[in-house]
Amino acid sequence: MTSTKTIATAAALVAVPSLGLAQEADVTPTNAELGFILTTFMFIVMGVLVFWMAAGFAMLEAGLVRSKNVTMQLTKNMALFSLAAVFYFVIGYNLMYPGDGWAIPGMLGAFAMASLEPVGLSGAEPDLTYASVGSDFFFQLMFCAATASIVSGALAERIKLWPFLIFVVILTALIYPIQASWKWGGGFLDNAGFLDFAGSTVVHSVGGWAALTGALILGPRIGKYGKDGRVIPIPGSNLALATLGTFILWMGWFGFNGGSQLYMDTAGNVADISRILVNTNAAAAAGAVAALILTQLLYRKPDLTMILNGALAGLVSITAEPLTPTLFSSTLIGAVGGVIVVFAVPFLDRLRIDDVVGAIPVHLFAGIWGTIAVVFTNPDASLITQIYAILVVGVFVVVTSTLAWLFLRAALGIRVGEEEEINGLDMAELGMEAYPEFSKG
Repeated sequence: MTSTKTIATAAALVAVPSLGLAQEADVTPTNAELGFILTTFMFIVMGVLVFWMAAGFAMLEAGLVRSKNVTMQLTKNMALFSLAAVFYFVIGYNLMYPGDGWAIPGMLGAFAMASLEPVGLSGAEPDLTYASVGSDFFFQLMFCAATASIVSGALAERIKLWPFLIFVVILTALIYPIQASWKWGGGFLDNAGFLDFAGSTVVHSVGGWAALTGALILGPRIGKYGKDGRVIPIPGSNLALATLGTFILWMGWFGFNGGSQLYMDTAGNVADISRILVNTNAAAAAGAVAALILTQLLYRKPDLTMILNGALAGLVSITAEPLTPTLFSSTLIGAVGGVIVVFAVPFLDRLRIDDVVGAIPVHLFAGIWGTIAVVFTNPDASLITQIYAILVVGVFVVVTSTLAWLFLRAALGIRVGEEEEINGLDMAELGMEAYPEFSKG
């Protein structure tokens, strides 16, 4: 016979686990919380992939400049990313996403620092329909820094370090965020129906326009163009590094385009992300193949640097709309980007515009193509609106960049002296070389 005390003890033992189960059930995330968690996680992972593109830009540029300028390019890439992180926080982010804080509605946001939620959900009331502010800021910062990296390669081998870095501050704190707010911040271009999924115009053509104005004002490298109009090739120092950089950029682009889906809270969004990644890869591959075949036909030998830039042009081309195209359409869009690069590089040389790494053909010309190509796969796109946005952003960036470059040239000078350029910027600007055991290239 069981005593009353024994029965009470057993009941207590049974009750303890049940209380634990009840407590666990109470903290089970709701569907809204799960969506918030997954979308936040997506932004973090995709943002890390886009961050990895900084390494890709650094390696690409280090490989395509001469050995006497490699340390300078690496320094610029380290510094520009760090400066972008600081000034996008201080000014750029809230300028780009003003919410209700428009100083001029649809045109200019109010100046304010970015802020994060209090630590822990218990101290915060996050918007569960989206992601954490911290993850969104982190992801968007990577796009801002990528814009500055585009400018770095085009102006390599003859620009002074500090004037370039001051321009980076202007670009990442003001120029890029203001025009991005017109589309991604809910400004007048967005209201007009402009479509740019991940930034063929908002990111890539902006970097391209800034690079173009800088290249025109800075002038070509010594010895790049002969007096008879000949173009004198200046080979890079390390095509292995340039190839590595391209593959890193290719990998990072999966985060660039995939994360721009902005949500990972439903099965449909996850399916869309997978489609975006496949289309992105197809466009890159097609751009590389197109450049491979075309350079063989034109020059009787494939050109590796063109193939690398062909892949990047394919990536830029699909960035404006990587979701709605079929796999076949994505392949065609990327292939056209590769063709554009092969013809645009010699076109710039005929104009005596010296772009060391091919950034202008890749990011500006292919960016324009990609923005127009949206109308072929997205029924909501208007050709007139797409061209209107290209022109508006182009004029804004050209005018503001030109003013910035001219101011810097007058105040500080933007180009190193002839002797410094001939000897290399590594020693002239930094006093150290990337390959001290080798002779200068």
